[in-house]
Amino acid sequence: MSMTDPIADFLTRIRNGLKAGKTQVGMPSSKMKKNLANVLKQEGFIKDFGTQTEGPFETLIVELKYDEANRPAIEGLKRISKPGRRIYAKRDELPKIRFGLGIAIITTSRGVMTDKEARNQNIGGEVICSIW
Repeated sequence: MSMTDPIADFLTRIRNGLKAGKTQVGMPSSKMKKNLANVLKQEGFIKDFGTQTEGPFETLIVELKYDEANRPAIEGLKRISKPGRRIYAKRDELPKIRFGLGIAIITTSRGVMTDKEARNQNIGGEVICSIW
């Protein structure tokens, strides 16, 4: 069976891992998923990520982050742009997630970045997801 939305699968695996109290989750790797994991790491939502090669396939391993009270660093994840309906935003239309406390991940002509970085570089793009 083919997967129609690998980014939604990425977000769902992280969401399910956090709900189950897992320390890490694994999923099929891709360049886009690595870029998303890199943004999550830079913003402090995950501890780290890496890859494992098993035969011809590469697996992305994401280490989840919790605070000292064992609460997840990520409260919520939401997929915004979907394969059936792509959502694009200009620089001045980029969403502010939870009044600036969360982030929106944007894919632009200059790569994958947060909404804040896109505003600073004065560019828009496809709004992939929001995280708070």
